[in-house]
Amino acid sequence: MATPSRKRAAVQAKYRNPDNHEQTWVGRGRKPSWTVALVESGGSLEDCLI
Repeated sequence: MATPSRKRAAVQAKYRNPDNHEQTWVGRGRKPSWTVALVESGGSLEDCLI
């Protein structure tokens, strides 16, 4: 017998793309391409904290 799946509460975004404020990331899972590009160009994720 399968157990019913529970709905998880939505997690608020923790980071926002400084170039495009519509792009956000909660800090879980795979890093979005804009975060990888930011870090490779010398920036840090702390600069994107909301």
